Amino acid sequence: MRRRFSPATLPEPRRVLSWIYLGRVILAVAIFVAAVWAWRGAPAATTLAATLLLVAALASAAASAWHTHVAGHRPGRTFLYAQAVFDTGMVTAIVYLTGGKESNFAALFVLVIVAAGVLLPILGGILVGVLASVLYFAVVALGGGMDAGVLLQIGLFATVALVTGYLGDRLRQTGAELGEVETELRLLRLDTDDILGGIASGVLTVDGEGRLAYVNRAAMDLLGVEAHAWMGRPVLAQLDGVAPGLGAAIARTAETREPIRRHETGETPEGMVLGVSTTVLLRGEGGPSVTAIFQDITERKRLEALRRRAERLEAVAELSASLAHEIKNPLASIRSAVEQLTGDGVDAEDRQVLQALVVRESDRLSRLLTEFLDFARVRVRAPGPLPMALLVRNAVELASAHPEAEGQALALDFGPGAAEACVQGDEDLLHRAVLNLVLNAVQWAGPGGKVEVAVELRESEILSPALASTRAVRIRVSDTGPGVPAGSVEHVFDPFFTLRPGGTGLGLAMVQRAAEAHGGAVFVDEPRGPGWGATFTLYLPALPAGGADAEGPNP
Repeated sequence: MRRRFSPATLPEPRRVLSWIYLGRVILAVAIFVAAVWAWRGAPAATTLAATLLLVAALASAAASAWHTHVAGHRPGRTFLYAQAVFDTGMVTAIVYLTGGKESNFAALFVLVIVAAGVLLPILGGILVGVLASVLYFAVVALGGGMDAGVLLQIGLFATVALVTGYLGDRLRQTGAELGEVETELRLLRLDTDDILGGIASGVLTVDGEGRLAYVNRAAMDLLGVEAHAWMGRPVLAQLDGVAPGLGAAIARTAETREPIRRHETGETPEGMVLGVSTTVLLRGEGGPSVTAIFQDITERKRLEALRRRAERLEAVAELSASLAHEIKNPLASIRSAVEQLTGDGVDAEDRQVLQALVVRESDRLSRLLTEFLDFARVRVRAPGPLPMALLVRNAVELASAHPEAEGQALALDFGPGAAEACVQGDEDLLHRAVLNLVLNAVQWAGPGGKVEVAVELRESEILSPALASTRAVRIRVSDTGPGVPAGSVEHVFDPFFTLRPGGTGLGLAMVQRAAEAHGGAVFVDEPRGPGWGATFTLYLPALPAGGADAEGPNP
């Protein structure tokens, strides 16, 4: 690859030699013409010397050009030294013919020295400078005109030789290093192209102006496009046309300058769903470049749908069995009491006991069915932007008024970003979910216990990939109760599973359903430390900054 001129590298030797050959011929022709026309009264020896100089210059330039440019031989060090010595001798002859000390061509020694510094190593450039100084001194000495000006010029030649030799050597080293880096980059690019071309994942890069900068074969196959049709053109709208949401994910990454780790597009015209992640490369000028990596996850989505369907059927079966069990016991008690009431021989006191049992078990059935209906009807009906700080504060205030919270310390802590954190959801459903978490903590903390509710805005990757967001509102509820036994952690969100006497086992199940309905998740975490019991953490996807008109309270 031909190296171009660069501020940090030297031009290639052939280009420098081309200018030397041309300058050599032009200078010899000019001296010859001057000798013939301008110096008519000059001695014949001068004209003969000019003629010989012209012939030597033409012959040298022709032979050298044939060697380097026609035959294509690489100019070796001996060849370059010969060129420098010839040019030094040629300039010496010109200076001698044009008056020695009085010659106007003495400055040509500087050009010869500079050319030697460019073409030769630092020592070679210095040697040519010394040779030029010695020859110039000899020419001036033969003319008998030695003075301080001549010594100054010789000193100038030596200085130029040192400076150009040093700079040439440094630039050659830099050029060699840059050449190595260029070779490594070229090999790296070839390796990268081979790797990206061979992987099954689609990879495409869009520059800061939305134009397609790179696309691999897998991406073209997945999207059903050809690179030549889109390369270098704005493609965000077209990407959304062939894979709904892909262009929007890239545009969002470029706007926020935050990568998207997991995102799912809508179905393509061929029925595919793509799983997408993005990265962003910030540049000094212009907008950021965004690279999207995506795969066909259609089959995986179908398998997940089948798995969820099987899990739902299994859950329905377990739920039906649990509900039947929960209803069977009160019904058995009621039936037994009614049979005794309708029989003979029941005294007044027993009759009152049996009647109270029927009412109590009926109320229990009514409460159980009401909570079950609430659990079964969990769905987002009227979603809207909700300031979570205000919603959590209201739930905590309501829980603090509960009779079981008397004598307890309920603390509310707002972390970074909590005051402005908003989610898109159903206000009533989320309020009930948060209230259930807080009431559960209050009931387990017991008299004199402590409950702490913390709200903050965090980055988390546990949310649904379809939301293409890692910003989450985290609501953490901790209490000083006995905690959740290790063997029960995986069951606490199961319907009808309860460790509390008198509990229905539907409160935490409703919280989980509400979280999932909003694309969130709820977990049982490790105790916070000594003296603390259970910690429940609810994650909900947060809206981007400014996503709600209303603002929460300033904690």
